[in-house]
Amino acid sequence: MSTTSESYLVGLIGSGITASTSPALHEAEARHHGLHYLYRPIDLDLIGRPAQDVGELLAAGRDLGFNAFNITHPCKQLVLPHLDEVAPEAAVLKAVNTVLIREGRFIGHNTDQSGFAAGLATELSDAPKDTVVQLGTGGAGSAVAAALLGEGVQHLYLIDVAPARATELAHAMSAMFPGQTVDAATTADLPGLVRAADGIVNATPVGMHHHPGAPIDTGLLDGTQWVAEVIYLPVDTDLIVAARTVGCRVLDGGHMAVGQALDAFRLITGIEPDRSRMRAHFLEILKTRPSGAQNRTLQAQP
Repeated sequence: MSTTSESYLVGLIGSGITASTSPALHEAEARHHGLHYLYRPIDLDLIGRPAQDVGELLAAGRDLGFNAFNITHPCKQLVLPHLDEVAPEAAVLKAVNTVLIREGRFIGHNTDQSGFAAGLATELSDAPKDTVVQLGTGGAGSAVAAALLGEGVQHLYLIDVAPARATELAHAMSAMFPGQTVDAATTADLPGLVRAADGIVNATPVGMHHHPGAPIDTGLLDGTQWVAEVIYLPVDTDLIVAARTVGCRVLDGGHMAVGQALDAFRLITGIEPDRSRMRAHFLEILKTRPSGAQNRTLQAQP
């Protein structure tokens, strides 16, 4: 264990985040390294502030001595105009989930992409990745798409309830990964695409308490596909349970939650955290959470 006299004050800005695992996850890892580290959620719903106030909240946090903020739904894109500098990976994705405050300046990063990619590389490194279907192309969706293509997916189909958003992301990803194929598809295409796919990824809110169910007809799963989630509360979504039941390999949303937290912790402190320890602690945190509290938390948030 290392020790330091430096202290860290970190916040999380988002909607419906009272059940977030991030405070306990960050603080436990910090204790292991002997850091003085306080992490506090700033729930827009509880304080009665709209998402558009994210810039004002950042400025107030800077004035109060915060070192950094995690940013989650629905502010990952709204925060961009308020930043002084944006890291290349976040600029490409047009979404930020970590803001460092350095000498009064706001510096934006995105650890969603690296967080999802790490889980994929760890748990599904040998899984076929020629063709993958991704559901959802919002704030988390852009990071997930980039991670999938970065991990070698050759043909990625993007489906969203807002078709124009899927088309826009397909064009952006095609430009980033010119050697691979990215196409926007529609919900009408789902049955054929799911049956033929190597992998299915859910980057939509469907599966949370307020959006129960699965984003696809789980009867289309036959055990030959692998299935990945970005929702982590509950960690066993209807989609993950159904996929596991028919023999699919699965990547639960907890891997992305831990991966993005790990990378954010490194950015904030400059210290290398321990992935297996953080994953074990994440699972312990889930055991202590009543189901109602779990269900209030949104997908893909820190």
